[in-house]
Amino acid sequence: MDNGISLYPGLDNTPAENLALLEEAAHDGIRRIFTSLHIPETDVSALKQEIGTLLQAVRRHGMEVISDVSPATCQLLDLPDFNPTSFRMLGITTLRLDYGFSAEEIARLTHRFPEMRFQLNASTITRRILKDLQDAGTDFSRIDALHNFYPRRGTGLSEQSLVHANILLHRYGIRVGAFVASQGRRRSPLKDGLPTLEEHRDEAAELSARHLVALGCDSVFLADSLPTAEEIQGIGQLQGDQVTLHARYMTKDPVQRELLAHTFTARLDEARDAIRAQESRRLLREMHARVLPDNATTHPIGAVTIDNEGYGRYMGELQIIRVPQPSDPRTNVAAMIDESECNLLQYITPGRKFSFRFAPETDII
Repeated sequence: MDNGISLYPGLDNTPAENLALLEEAAHDGIRRIFTSLHIPETDVSALKQEIGTLLQAVRRHGMEVISDVSPATCQLLDLPDFNPTSFRMLGITTLRLDYGFSAEEIARLTHRFPEMRFQLNASTITRRILKDLQDAGTDFSRIDALHNFYPRRGTGLSEQSLVHANILLHRYGIRVGAFVASQGRRRSPLKDGLPTLEEHRDEAAELSARHLVALGCDSVFLADSLPTAEEIQGIGQLQGDQVTLHARYMTKDPVQRELLAHTFTARLDEARDAIRAQESRRLLREMHARVLPDNATTHPIGAVTIDNEGYGRYMGELQIIRVPQPSDPRTNVAAMIDESECNLLQYITPGRKFSFRFAPETDII
């Protein structure tokens, strides 16, 4: 995934902090930078002094720079008029066209400036806007979309509205991103977090990010001024197009642990009581291994079970339990999904990929 962080020169961080943040993000695999050049609280003189050095460092790392643009942006950067080439020469590679641009103007931009990318506001997108862009001849290969973030508590989007917008954009082949709030230094002036979804405002950034992926987002941005090192690493390691679940081992058996390391697909013939992995029995056969009886305890919600040799040809069957079940000597409880993660199970729909992430300190055996 092409995930990102946000930089706000002239606002909360010192120039040294912004450069250090940029270097850390590049080291952790982050390839996109979001910035806004028309925040009212920005110290404009500080921004002008810092922006050149910052964009030079971004170019050195080959990163994409996304900037909101407005009529005030050109004046701020001492540009005579709105010309995407001028932004490109500064090192800004993607322009987020939030308002003030007609469908015809956007279509013209995508053809006249092939060296640039352009971004739609995913949070305000409608079917009519997309149809108008299509009718105007927009080159959608030059377009992606990014949701807003919401500084004021209580104003963030609902999950339903985000999913609706994502579905609309994906129908036109447009990739879409969204923001998560950091629990590190939060951006001025409200310092209440900058999430896209209101429910993420006080939630761990990495869990919020995996939720956004489960909801169909193609990229995730840390929105606040100075995220923690752990948050940056988590966004850098984020895997797309699948639901990733934090879990803890309930077995020491190397065969079961090796099986749990794979990425699985939820079977199309959806079971009532569990999420069934499509590939697990085949993978076990390819491992030329057997699953012996081990930890055959009760199956609560969030248990990850693997059938042992007592189940005959079902040996290797991997399931995530959705409805509590009694113990069965033929089935091992190999892992447990963290309780805070069980909400993500609803997004593992038929045909959806899923995987597990185990931290060493969560190994309780």
